[in-house]
Amino acid sequence: MKFLWDSAIGLLVVTGGLLGMTLPFGKLATAAGVPAMLWAFIISVGAGGVLLLALLLRGDRIRLTPHKLRYFFITAAISYAIPNLLMFSAIPHLGAGYTGIMFTLSPVITLVFSILLGVRRPNLLGVIGIAVGFVGAVMVALTRGEAGQAADYFWVAIGLLIPVSLAAGNIYRTVDWPEGTGPIELAVGSHLASATLLLAGILTLLGWQAFAPLAGVPLVIVGQIASASAMFVFFFRLQAVGGPVYLSQIGYVAAAVGLFAGTIVLGEHYHLLTWLGAAIITAGVFITTKAQSQAGAPAPVRVEPASSRS
Repeated sequence: MKFLWDSAIGLLVVTGGLLGMTLPFGKLATAAGVPAMLWAFIISVGAGGVLLLALLLRGDRIRLTPHKLRYFFITAAISYAIPNLLMFSAIPHLGAGYTGIMFTLSPVITLVFSILLGVRRPNLLGVIGIAVGFVGAVMVALTRGEAGQAADYFWVAIGLLIPVSLAAGNIYRTVDWPEGTGPIELAVGSHLASATLLLAGILTLLGWQAFAPLAGVPLVIVGQIASASAMFVFFFRLQAVGGPVYLSQIGYVAAAVGLFAGTIVLGEHYHLLTWLGAAIITAGVFITTKAQSQAGAPAPVRVEPASSRS
């Protein structure tokens, strides 16, 4: 265990793997009739509650300020509530594996946003990486989900909005991170704010009866909360050991876990073009990551993954 705790590659595999488990868990839950908004709530309230307990047990507490409240709720919306709602809405139509590929686009879109907003100056390698990632994304989008079950382009667009929301969250968290505040405190506040927003949406749009399907998936709930909470333990250690650029690669591992879990465990089938497009996206992300490291400044990825995070 100590070797894992000090190994960047080991932490990367474990953290990305735990993030990727959100995809098959989400498919199992939505297939059992759990609304997407409710499953996103389960993740936020579960991970936020477990992390809050850990925070209190070590004698810390959340010190609220107007800045932190703003950070909590903006981060909650664009990093957790919206991307998770999009993800769990898209999975029944696109498949867990296909939806997971969208995670790999987040670093590329983050770099695009950082260039457009002047957070980072573009270089030739970064532009090449963006172009390669875009080609892969087009190839994946054209296959429209599982083989023989082509989804409407509407759901493909919903899937593509996931990395857009994640990228916006990456930029926001970088520029508005409250000074002197630890990442676990911010994660707790943001998750609980996300749970508050989602609960309000559930009660307004769906009512209390929306909670009824949860009775049919107790083990899935336990597995999802356990994986999301455990991921944060390894996530913050990875941030310390590997740094932000290395950290950004958890999306590749999560996508791979989602794709293989969807294919092997859930019986999903994908076109060869989907697999090829995923490989090209991964190549594009590696190029943009290399470009960011060459620029001499860390990538804007001081992030908590969407699923907890991812």
